[in-house]
Amino acid sequence: MNSKSDFKPVTVDPNKIYDHSFATIAEEYGPHDFTENEWKVVRRIIHASADFDLGRSVIIRPEAIEAGIQAIRAGKPVIADVQMVEVGTGHKRFQKYGGDVHCYISDPDVAKAAKEAGVTRAIMSMRKAAKRHEGGIYAIGNAPTALLELIRLIQEGEAKPDLIIGMPVGFVSAAESKEELAKVTEVPYITNIGRKGGSTVTVAALNAISILADQV
Repeated sequence: MNSKSDFKPVTVDPNKIYDHSFATIAEEYGPHDFTENEWKVVRRIIHASADFDLGRSVIIRPEAIEAGIQAIRAGKPVIADVQMVEVGTGHKRFQKYGGDVHCYISDPDVAKAAKEAGVTRAIMSMRKAAKRHEGGIYAIGNAPTALLELIRLIQEGEAKPDLIIGMPVGFVSAAESKEELAKVTEVPYITNIGRKGGSTVTVAALNAISILADQV
């Protein structure tokens, strides 16, 4: 029996793979009302997830993309809720402008404070970030409690991010946290409807914006 596969990839050229993928996404997604830059974010989310339903659930405030671009070019920090978001992000594009990506969820002081208060480390990491940084981009892809806490901090005047990318995944409070984000009027945001989301698609959205920011 011949176990050798007859499958041959369309191409092994990395640039052509992206081009072919994006062309396939555009064809299968069909007509949409996104602006050119918004579509570049949405298609990367779909590319990262192969999930058109998730892509169709994305909500982008009109000023969100430009706010993210300007924050990156101003050297503002990026705050990640978990290390998966931190390590998946193209740090060099932020560092080029004087910024960087920060994640505080594993810091000993955060863990200690969370244990003492009986809350999640994600909550305490948002509190630490808000105290340490003025503005910035908050990229939340895993922890609904982080997103809910960030919203509370905004409402109480303790934080004012330049942009929130809030797409946590899960069965407990994920959809609800994004519903709450969609009510926020003080800060631009990118989010989606429902339980789907995750670190991968949050990173995809963040990287899409950083690529736009680097196209000077």
